[in-house]
Amino acid sequence: MPILINSPTTVPTPSDPPKVIDEYIGRVNSQTESASVAYMKSPPGWTEPGQTPTFDEFTVVLKGMLHVEHKDGALDVMAGQALIAHKGEWVRYSSPSPDGAEYIAVCVPAFSTDLARRDQQ
Repeated sequence: MPILINSPTTVPTPSDPPKVIDEYIGRVNSQTESASVAYMKSPPGWTEPGQTPTFDEFTVVLKGMLHVEHKDGALDVMAGQALIAHKGEWVRYSSPSPDGAEYIAVCVPAFSTDLARRDQQ
C-alpha cells in the first residue's frame, strides 16, 4: 500500500547561519533507510564542512545558487540545474550569493550524519 507523507520533519543543523532541512522521506521522517528526500533552504553566507559521504547525492537547485567545492575545483549550480555527487567523492556545499539557495536533495541510501563522514573541524 502506498504511504502518504503528510508533512516533513524539520531537522536541526549545527551550521551558522543555520540551514533549514525539511525531510520528507528518510531516516527521521519516514524511517526509510533506502533513500532520503529533503527540501533545503540555505541562507546567504551559509557553509558546511566538507564531507566524503558513503551515499550518492542528487541535488536540484530551485532558487538561488549552490556553490559546490570538490577535489578538482568548484561548481556553481544555478536555479534550474542539477548536480550528482557520487559516494566517496569529497564535496563541500555553500550558498555565498545574496539570495542563498533552495534545493531538493535526494540521497541513496538515506542521509545520516555517520554516512556523511564530515571533515573534522
